[in-house]
Amino acid sequence: MGCGRVGATLAANLTEYGHSVAVIDHSPDSFRRLPEGFSGQRVTGMGFDREALIQAGIEDAHGFAAVSSGDNSNIIAARVVRETFGVSNVVTRIYDPTRAEVYERLGIATVSTVKWTVEQVFRHLIPLGPHFDWIEDDAGIAIVGIDLDPSWFGRSVSDLERATKARVTYLTRLGRGTLPSPSLVLQDGDALHMTVETDRAGAVQRIANHPAQEDL
Repeated sequence: MGCGRVGATLAANLTEYGHSVAVIDHSPDSFRRLPEGFSGQRVTGMGFDREALIQAGIEDAHGFAAVSSGDNSNIIAARVVRETFGVSNVVTRIYDPTRAEVYERLGIATVSTVKWTVEQVFRHLIPLGPHFDWIEDDAGIAIVGIDLDPSWFGRSVSDLERATKARVTYLTRLGRGTLPSPSLVLQDGDALHMTVETDRAGAVQRIANHPAQEDL
């Protein structure tokens, strides 16, 4: 739902990956943002209207993304899709970060535009981590991006795990993600992500920012 810049780009990407896509927007002019030759369905209507949703194929849908410019419309549409049509794979864009947290607790996956933007700007302004990729508040666990002191390059994943008492979840090397083995040797340019206890994220980052000990 929503054929603004985000919705149009999302629809185009999904079709490129071979998915069947339907886009709902109340303004038919919005569909001009879709790429030329877009093979998906265009439905003019409100994304929380049952007839529009049925026309878009919601009864057979694997997922639904509410990415219009209105928080209220997105939330209403998400709830209709989940509660009326039983689609559990629902993602909603919310501008208000406080409301986004509320709906996350209700089981509706949200992307808070303001919070995401702030986190990205913060990450560029202050490059040293930890950078939180994901937090499970109830369990007290987080996945964080960790910056390494250059002395860690040439040391193994298991060396870092022993020093930090945290788990290397995955790393990105030369643009490709990998699930590292304990013996994998860390290299300059690796983007490292670790699973840590949330309240230890700062401590783990401080260890990683300091020179590796020789006796690890």
